[in-house]
Amino acid sequence: MKRTQKLFTLALAAALSWATLGDAIYAQEPAAPAATEAAATDTAPPAADAKIAPTLEQRINVLEAYLTNGDPTASLKTDKDKDGNPAIPEGLLAATPTAANSGPGHNGWMMTCAALVLFMTLPGLALFYGGLVRRKNVLSVCAQCLACSGLVTILWWAFGYSLVFGTNFGSPFLGGSEFFFLKGVSSTPNTNYSFWVSENVFSMYQLMFAIITPGLIVGAIAERMKFSAIMIFITIWMFAVYFPMAHMVWGATGYMNGVWNGSAAIKAIDFAGGTVVHMTSGWSALILCMILGKRLGFGKEKMAPHNMVLCMVGTGMLWVGWYGFNAGSAVSADGIAANAFMTTTLAAATAGFAWAMLEAILKGHPSILGFCSGIVAGLVVITPACGFVNATGAMIIGVLAAVIPFIFVVYLKNVFGYDDALDTFGVHAVGGTLGAILTGLLANGVSNPNLTEVNGYAKTNGLAQIVADHGLIIEQLKAVGLTLVISIVATVIIAYALKFTLGLRPTPEVETAGLDLSEHNEEGYVL
Repeated sequence: MKRTQKLFTLALAAALSWATLGDAIYAQEPAAPAATEAAATDTAPPAADAKIAPTLEQRINVLEAYLTNGDPTASLKTDKDKDGNPAIPEGLLAATPTAANSGPGHNGWMMTCAALVLFMTLPGLALFYGGLVRRKNVLSVCAQCLACSGLVTILWWAFGYSLVFGTNFGSPFLGGSEFFFLKGVSSTPNTNYSFWVSENVFSMYQLMFAIITPGLIVGAIAERMKFSAIMIFITIWMFAVYFPMAHMVWGATGYMNGVWNGSAAIKAIDFAGGTVVHMTSGWSALILCMILGKRLGFGKEKMAPHNMVLCMVGTGMLWVGWYGFNAGSAVSADGIAANAFMTTTLAAATAGFAWAMLEAILKGHPSILGFCSGIVAGLVVITPACGFVNATGAMIIGVLAAVIPFIFVVYLKNVFGYDDALDTFGVHAVGGTLGAILTGLLANGVSNPNLTEVNGYAKTNGLAQIVADHGLIIEQLKAVGLTLVISIVATVIIAYALKFTLGLRPTPEVETAGLDLSEHNEEGYVL
């Protein structure tokens, strides 16, 4: 009896859901004339444009697809196209779920995640970096974060989204031109990336990644680069580094998109941006800070953070926002997103505690800066792995995320003498590289079935077999190597071109007085 009631309830829910969806679809066209009794007995096939009502089973399958973040058209493909591939009968074409609006649950989650990722930059990163610089430069860092948000949004609207997530170039390195100026980007899902999330929401979510990536570079060159030079550098860098890298890793025709491109040359995986975001920004930051040169008085004057409270508040905002960054990269509110949420928490908390304990053992006291640095390092290193590893893998990542970046930040920076002002290289470049490598060692098909032959793309390009044979580390190392080459070469060319034309640094007098007054005519504190 209970089983019958359950089936009846499910069928009723499916019918109601389909009916609601159908209203939206059929409202687009006039209803077909009702068949006469004579026509009902006619044996002639239905007209090509006649609507065929989906069966109850198909309706239930569509509802299940929504709940499991699957293809809503799969059960409707009872016909064959000219190439012999499964296809939806012509009469059902007007009734496919992808012709209507996206799923409200997945869409609502992704809008929330987009806001969380923006929250990472504004005000999270601005406060985190702002607290770490000297008080005379706090507003310059805030201005740079704000400017990144505006500049990158304009670039994304005009060209960026299309170059990353378009496909009409047929290229593994850049997407296409079909979405220039967000043409055609509407509430209908782009099924190359999601069956249930509106493309306009997806595009805005990905915009937030594009905003924060160049913002991270600011940390390495803080307090000593002209605002105008930073803006021009970021503009060129987005086209030379970020847009190609994002397409190669996440685009439907991407060169390194092992999960979702059956023709990927490098079968690498990157769940939320270890290579795209952290490696590109971190390695570019190192090269740029070396070409730029050290701050005046570096190594001679005290350059301690001016406000650790701001830094701590910014760290908390980054951690909270990072759930949108990592869990949101599932592009759905499903089990993979839930796993990413868990692994992100474990890695961040473990790394923050471990870094501070290393300080306590080696320096005699745990510092707030140590806690903050460890938390951010844990978040960085788990980023590429968060949707592919289990809880044990996250704990391993958390410990290593504290130890390896700690060595670079506390010891090796002094050995090599580069002025990475706010440790962008030590945390983001080292952490992103470490995360990409550890993903190759710890990712598994149990945590994410998309790494198995259940995913047709992974079966076609061989990723599923590579993961099963524990050979993913080779593909990850290939992706790391290509990311290094692109980031370093492009940054060298852009930085030197600007240095010999516009100039990178303000005058010594401006730098000594501070960038807040000199470049923005404001002060962070008026006491």
